[in-house]
Amino acid sequence: MPDRLPDRLPDRLPDRLPDRPPGRAARPLRKSELHASVSDPVLDTMTFLNEITSRYPEAISFAPGRPYDGFFDSEQIFGHLRRYLDHLAEQGSSPRQVRTAMYQYGPTAGQIREIIADSLRADENIDVPAESIVVTVGAQEAMLLVLRALISGPDDVLLVSSPCYVGITGAARLLDVAVTPVDERDDGFSCADLEAAIRSERARGRRPRAFYVVPDHSNPSGATLGPRARSELLELAGRHGILVLEDSPYRLVSPGRRHPALKSMDQGHTVVHIGSFSKTVFPGARVGFVVADQPVVDDSGRTGLLADELAKIKSMVTVNTSSLSQAAVAGALLAADGRVSELNTAAAAYYGDAMAATLRELDRHLPAKRRAALEVHWNEPTGGFFLTLRVPFRTDNAALIRSAQDFGVIWTPMSYFHPGGGGPHGIRLSTSYLTPAQITEGTARLARFIEAQSGH
Repeated sequence: MPDRLPDRLPDRLPDRLPDRPPGRAARPLRKSELHASVSDPVLDTMTFLNEITSRYPEAISFAPGRPYDGFFDSEQIFGHLRRYLDHLAEQGSSPRQVRTAMYQYGPTAGQIREIIADSLRADENIDVPAESIVVTVGAQEAMLLVLRALISGPDDVLLVSSPCYVGITGAARLLDVAVTPVDERDDGFSCADLEAAIRSERARGRRPRAFYVVPDHSNPSGATLGPRARSELLELAGRHGILVLEDSPYRLVSPGRRHPALKSMDQGHTVVHIGSFSKTVFPGARVGFVVADQPVVDDSGRTGLLADELAKIKSMVTVNTSSLSQAAVAGALLAADGRVSELNTAAAAYYGDAMAATLRELDRHLPAKRRAALEVHWNEPTGGFFLTLRVPFRTDNAALIRSAQDFGVIWTPMSYFHPGGGGPHGIRLSTSYLTPAQITEGTARLARFIEAQSGH
């Protein structure tokens, strides 16, 4: 190895690198020898959508479930950081302690847990100790940690409301966790169906550990659990001894009155609440959290919290969540006195208008008599980012390519979201990322595609 680098690096690499020393060539890795998850179609879905979007840049895309860019201002980040640094100083931290908090590895469980706990009390009526919270790299890491902790053997199974967010099924696939879908009906989720699935799994000798659900404006269907269904779900979970994994990122960016969060109704430590600031603050921060206040008793009789066990796992996965990202999120929360809903008043109104505009334009281009003839149906969510259509033709990748190439509009096949198979005639539309003009033109293109593909 040379004592020092050359004084000047070459302007460019040579046209041809030197030949490798003679010897055996390295054997390429065989995909069949890698973990089976890398060949699972669910892990390819986002890659495929990104490829379609880049291949047809002029197409209007109803695919990405992202916040609208128009609400972001680059200068805000500096304001968020300054607000948090001032908060640390106000709390008595010395300049050296503030510097350490920003530049060094932080606590594995997170350094803004108290601020998140205050926000949950203010906005969601969720009253939990800060010690029950683990700050994660987005909600996605929270799902991974919870599954790794709860699923301890080959007979343990995760139940999911289906259609289902691919993040939870993807995490389960990576961990070799068995997933059993509980299909939504046309009128939404049924506790009777969940109970039947629990009994069926136990009859097979398997142990249902948890049920994953997005109770508010779910991804992908846009469905929302009503108050009665929420109470029935908690009663059912308590009676059968399973946990409910509540993932509800769209609650605070939706207009109108909200139903109570499942965690706010939880009297028996039945709900593990998974949270995200990607929709409510900004996704680039990649900050989420999990509320895991379930007691855990070890062999010596000592009691701790599930959050403690999740932090142990996190220490071997990401070590800690970025201190800078936590600071930016915390600054935003502090500026709003913890009320994320108030921070998102304008955004919620925008998303509500976008959903209403999409439904209005669909109805204009495919009025009731025409869509009845075509056998086209869609739901009408009251909030969130997504709605779903049912059409008379197969909505596979080939149909999506034709839609993008010939009609200039991109959507997401619902088959991506059915872990047990299904959704062959479904389309998911995301309304959050588009301008009003794009929604108007995009729905017109979509209607033309549906007419052409239906052959009527």
